[in-house]
Amino acid sequence: MWLEILLTSVLGFVIYWFVSRDKEETLPLEDGWWGPGSRPTGREDESIRPFKVETSDEEINDLHQRIDKARLTPPLEDSRFHYGFNSNYLKQIVSYWRNEFDWKKQVEILNRYPHFKTKIEGLDIHFIHVKPPQLPSGRTPKPLLMVHGWPGSFYEFYKIIPFLTDPKSHGLGDEHVFEVICPCIPGYGFSEASSKKGFNTVATARIFYKLMLRLGFQEFYVQGGDWGALICTNIAQLVPSHVKGLHLNMAFVLRSFYTLTLPLGRHFAGLFGYTHKDVELMYPFKEKIFYSLMRESGYMHIQATKPDTVGCALNDSPVGLAAYILEKFSTWTKSEFRDLEDGGLERKFSLDDLLTNIMLYWTTGSITSSQRFYKENLGQGYMAHKHERMKVYVPTGFAAFPCELLHAPENWVKFKYPKLISYSYMPRGGHFAAFEEPQLLAQDIRKFVGLLERQ
Repeated sequence: MWLEILLTSVLGFVIYWFVSRDKEETLPLEDGWWGPGSRPTGREDESIRPFKVETSDEEINDLHQRIDKARLTPPLEDSRFHYGFNSNYLKQIVSYWRNEFDWKKQVEILNRYPHFKTKIEGLDIHFIHVKPPQLPSGRTPKPLLMVHGWPGSFYEFYKIIPFLTDPKSHGLGDEHVFEVICPCIPGYGFSEASSKKGFNTVATARIFYKLMLRLGFQEFYVQGGDWGALICTNIAQLVPSHVKGLHLNMAFVLRSFYTLTLPLGRHFAGLFGYTHKDVELMYPFKEKIFYSLMRESGYMHIQATKPDTVGCALNDSPVGLAAYILEKFSTWTKSEFRDLEDGGLERKFSLDDLLTNIMLYWTTGSITSSQRFYKENLGQGYMAHKHERMKVYVPTGFAAFPCELLHAPENWVKFKYPKLISYSYMPRGGHFAAFEEPQLLAQDIRKFVGLLERQ
């Protein structure tokens, strides 16, 4: 019997090895129409139009009236953030939002970078495009597409952009100077939401590729975390010859032999290629992976099944919206923050920055459409998508932030991205890397591009 088990195991491994061998596939570059009604017969308007973020007294007054009518439930004694967002601390945030937060001032900050819109596949796509204020003689900037996730926004990149576009003025060398393009995912912020079912990360990737072509870039770098990581991966799978390099701070690498080794990895770390740092970040398995994912993934199940139901409540209540989103900026930044009365929010972020991100969802009424992205990508099961089974054959860099929701060891990442040329254990930081640790992330992007260009 033991011989049969051994032979079966060996045969299974051989079959798996053959099935998993490198196959340089690409996703088909199809087309789509996501606007309302039928696709027009005429040529799509490809103009790029300047855009400006605006507000009004009416918008602010409506917000204040809704805040004034908020009904909060007192928290349990000593519950901290274990039951979700602590309403005692929420009162403090709401008071600041109502009485001190200056949305008009934040709109001015948003408009510091140039904003644009352009129509692609029937949707008005919003993006900021930031060019270097100065360049060394004879140099051209490197185009870099940066893509956000949920519940973030293009605003997450406002603090990292100066390190990329004007590095010398911020204590970094000028050997790598970028021009940065940050679009809103359709259905988020100022990018129009799809009117049709089925709008997923691959459709988003195709639209962003078309955006880069429209801006005149035949080759470019891409960077992302959260949904942005998957969208950028899809761009590399669609048009690898156009992607000079892919940099990620999160990886979707669940379909891998290595994930099956998790229960045994602590005891056989060397056998499975895990470093001491990997073991530190992943074990004990029950607490750091199993319980952690169970505790933090309830929102995902809701949004992947019935996004419109919870969306009704969140789109109607600014205080509810703030609690729902800001809870993620607490526990996804550092899981231990759930043990604090204030969720540790102001240890890493300012209330002005956090509320600006909330306002981008509130003023555009985009929370429901942003949540539908989970339904479109996960509603049929992530493993059902072809791109999940495909490897990525462009040079890749990866920044492993220690407080990310799920640590991805180097061998996991390299299985999906065989041309991984840079893998960094970051000294600190969590899920919202560009927002929380902009200089660290910028340095790792620069490190990756330097390694790539020296090859």
